[in-house]
Amino acid sequence: MSAKAISEQTGKEFLYKYICTTAAVQNRFRYATVTAETDWDHITQEHPWLLTERLVVKPDQLIKRRGKLGLVGINLDLQGVQEWLKSRLMRETTVGKAKGVLKNFLIEPFVPHTQEEEFYVCIYATREGDHVLFHHEGGVEVGDVDAKAQRLMVAVDEKLSEDQVTEQLLTHVPDDKKEVLASFIVGLFNLYEDLYFTYLEINPLVITQDGVYVLDMAAKIDATADYICKAKWGDVDFPPPFGREAYPEEAYIADLDAKSGASLKLTLLNPHGRIWTMVAGGGASVVYSDTICDLGGVDELANYGEYSGAPSEQQTYDYAKTILSLMTREKHPQGKVLIIGGSIANFTNVAATFKGIVRAIKDYQGPLKEHEVTIFVRRGGPNYQEGLRVMGEVGKTTGIPIHVFGTETHMTAIVGMALGHRPIPNQPPMDAHTANFLLNASNNSAKTPAATRTASFSEPRTSNDATPAKKCKAGLPAAKATTLFSKHTKTIVWGMQTRAVQGMLDFDYVCSRDEPSVGAMVYPFTGDHKQKFYWGHKEILIPVYKNMADAMKKHPEVDVLISFASLRSAFDSTVEAMQYPQIHTIAIIAEGIPEAQTRKMIKMADEKGVTIIGPATVGGIKPGCFKIGNTGGMLDNILASKLYRPGSVAYVSRSGGMSNELNNIISRTTDGVFEGVAIGGDRYPGSTFMDHVLRYQDTPGVKMIVVLGEIGGTEEYKICQGIREGRITKPVVCWCIGTCATMFASEVQFGHAGACANQDSETAVAKNQALRDAGAYVPKSFDELGDVIKTVYDELVANGTIVPAQEVPPPTVPMDYSWARELGLIRKPASFMTSICDERGQELIYAGMPITEVFKEEMGLGGVLGLLWFQRRLPRYACQFIEMCLMVTADHGPAVSGAHNTIVCARAGKDLISSLTSGLLTIGDRFGGALDAAAKQFSKAFDSGMLPMEFVNKMKKDGKLIMGIGHRVKSINNPDMRVQILKDFVKQHFPSTQLLDYALDVEKITTSKKPNLILNVDGFIGVAFVDLLRTCGGFTRDEADEFVEIGALNGIFVLGRSMGFIGHYLDQKRLKQGLYRHPWDDISYVLPEHMSM
Repeated sequence: MSAKAISEQTGKEFLYKYICTTAAVQNRFRYATVTAETDWDHITQEHPWLLTERLVVKPDQLIKRRGKLGLVGINLDLQGVQEWLKSRLMRETTVGKAKGVLKNFLIEPFVPHTQEEEFYVCIYATREGDHVLFHHEGGVEVGDVDAKAQRLMVAVDEKLSEDQVTEQLLTHVPDDKKEVLASFIVGLFNLYEDLYFTYLEINPLVITQDGVYVLDMAAKIDATADYICKAKWGDVDFPPPFGREAYPEEAYIADLDAKSGASLKLTLLNPHGRIWTMVAGGGASVVYSDTICDLGGVDELANYGEYSGAPSEQQTYDYAKTILSLMTREKHPQGKVLIIGGSIANFTNVAATFKGIVRAIKDYQGPLKEHEVTIFVRRGGPNYQEGLRVMGEVGKTTGIPIHVFGTETHMTAIVGMALGHRPIPNQPPMDAHTANFLLNASNNSAKTPAATRTASFSEPRTSNDATPAKKCKAGLPAAKATTLFSKHTKTIVWGMQTRAVQGMLDFDYVCSRDEPSVGAMVYPFTGDHKQKFYWGHKEILIPVYKNMADAMKKHPEVDVLISFASLRSAFDSTVEAMQYPQIHTIAIIAEGIPEAQTRKMIKMADEKGVTIIGPATVGGIKPGCFKIGNTGGMLDNILASKLYRPGSVAYVSRSGGMSNELNNIISRTTDGVFEGVAIGGDRYPGSTFMDHVLRYQDTPGVKMIVVLGEIGGTEEYKICQGIREGRITKPVVCWCIGTCATMFASEVQFGHAGACANQDSETAVAKNQALRDAGAYVPKSFDELGDVIKTVYDELVANGTIVPAQEVPPPTVPMDYSWARELGLIRKPASFMTSICDERGQELIYAGMPITEVFKEEMGLGGVLGLLWFQRRLPRYACQFIEMCLMVTADHGPAVSGAHNTIVCARAGKDLISSLTSGLLTIGDRFGGALDAAAKQFSKAFDSGMLPMEFVNKMKKDGKLIMGIGHRVKSINNPDMRVQILKDFVKQHFPSTQLLDYALDVEKITTSKKPNLILNVDGFIGVAFVDLLRTCGGFTRDEADEFVEIGALNGIFVLGRSMGFIGHYLDQKRLKQGLYRHPWDDISYVLPEHMSM
């Protein structure tokens, strides 16, 4: 959500830190917080003024009208404050309908003043700008400030001046206070803008001879602006509404949400309740809560929450286990129900998210059965059949009663089943599988409208079938297009959203468009290139540009931009797009754009005649013509909901998920959708309900209009006005979701940022009644929405307004390989096989061991090498031996060939990888590669029963060197300490050292002939490693021999020496050594005699 209330202390801290005004703001930072844990000795040391001044004390828990409720202690000394708190701190009290415990109090200095010195000031945001309210009489008895106060509206992107304040707000203020007040209010407004406040009220604001005192303050900030304001805000604590506790589980889910691109929300309403929900989608979650309350379940509703935006399996698991943990903490005499609901997803893989829920159910199967939990599931969307199958299967295997339903069942029907208001069908009908990309056989008698069987809509066709924005006189805003999309609409997609683009092209193909709707893509993070897509069976290339200017210049036919830019870059990219006159529609998908930025975009769009759909939307769809991104879901849903050809019903919704549910409802009850738009869940959508309703009113192909409104805002009242004034004459079916909000004791912020009523007129109940009174068709509940739509449609068919026609089957589209594989329809031999590592899940796995376990067990580098090289968890001594081998082989000076090559390369200006590779390429039988050869030679001799002397004699007779024997510098009299260290460790820790003992016997023979023919470090590691593999208990003899045969031991030298080579590279760069040239005097030139003459 965006606008969140902050505590009075936080609000004042912001004000005292950052306000810029000539007015003298008094008592800056003079406040103290008191809780049940407060140490009074400590707090008086920290705030010595508590001992010397008169004080005011009040709860700081988002409670309105504290003065009238007797919750403010005034003009007390510290002892008086302590006495006053005794009867209130940690005591339950009732404020309105909410009961809560008073646990957080604020103490401030008492400010003596007269009534004439009290004023009221408030700033709040609306779509058009920010309203400043001022009243010359503040305080407890201020009354109805909306009626009394002077007000001034500062339009978006405009500034407030002291002259404006003085002339328009301070007309009843004494002259001697005008200058101070004007300066303070302008400073307050600038602070409000700079720190992204959405609401800021001070009552009373006291002006005395000493200066300005901020006595009581209430404020909300736009939490989505955190990435802009973090430096000034710091870590803001958002307290819960009074009457609702802050639970650690809510904080845990909020933390998950903050770390995820998906949306995860949880609010605990009544932890003792028996009805729990786990709903996918911001709009759907509200509808389910409404239905539960409508059916009498408000007192038993335990939680509100939603998950959406394609969370991963792990994220869904974490969310589900949190809810299951909460609902299985105490028993209910009637048992409990869990409603896992949702609309038809647009792009979320339902099976993937359900896997996370299924994991959680399996983990909690014991407690779920013990608490007699019954689970009801209803979902639709990509791969939903597999998701439902898995969910049904877990019910059978665990013995938990789980009732599973798909798109054939009305979205909220499971609520009636769960609450015992409707029977549970034994075997619900199942729709065709997601894999069925052919047109579904339908029992629906609704047909394609005759007038639109081949055309995309019934208006006369212009050059591009879209009504361009009309040119207006200078100074007036440009008129916006009535027709946003046609069968010839072309778009640019901002962002590398290949799946969404392919979905659009598949839609274009089944709609029999002549060419793809996507002209180009813009992605600033790569260079210009072409991206491959499918057009039916054929592969095509779509250009991708690094910057928007090139895309616009090369594609003048494009008039729509679909922006998948992130919440941080959406504002800049949208503003840039509006500089190009060819663009008349922009869809902004991102959620979480700060409201101040959205309002600036709206203002600019209005001036330029551009229609914005979003932010926080899935987009919109015009059947037979064009769809935005992921709207309408995958192709099976496009076909099932008959979105490949236009119907007669146009709708507008806030929610993206609910728009797909409307597609389903409308396709089952009428001849289908003509056009549908999800305007987005933010408080200020780029275009409004009324914008689209008026377009539909002026579009001949639209015969009836459906509006799915929502709690929050007053936009639906404009529809009422349009119906009453005769501007809207087509039948309007309307329902506002969020009716449950009026039944809750404390305020609940629903999934959408705009879904919060700030006054009675913004409640869903009030808006539904107003629409009903104005003449719209309003059902009694969402459950009945489909019935009302069908009734109105049947009347229009009966009176001849709609003439149904025969269906025209669309062309078939082949399924993408990746999706067919996801559905389990095909199999293909893999190009690669791997058995050591799996990075696909939530956690990296080494040879079956999660990375967290690797660290928990402190396996070290040797343990990791054991997992990745040998697929074994090696004993601790084996891991230590591997690490010792890496340490002793790390380097042997700059003179050896590998280090020399690395140094020469580094001095030639080559990069790290090239220099390292140059050194590594020298490793072989003559340098470093003796580990494998030594292991093989000694093993073969030992295994054949050859005596050490026989082995030495045979190698001499064959003219072969014994690998691992001999050293240029070290000898029996000057031993290699590396070998000695390893020998001591091996002898102490290895269970058996048969091959090492054999090699040491060979060394005795070779050193008797020449003292430097010792068992060198390569040979020692080679034979000791064979002993390790054969005797550690983790390998069979064949497996141990195979690792030697395939070259595993040389890997030890390669890995170890790489550390040294890198060291030499860095050393040469650090010393800034120039190009190496070998000196002539170190080269012996031996040319043939006749050549040297």
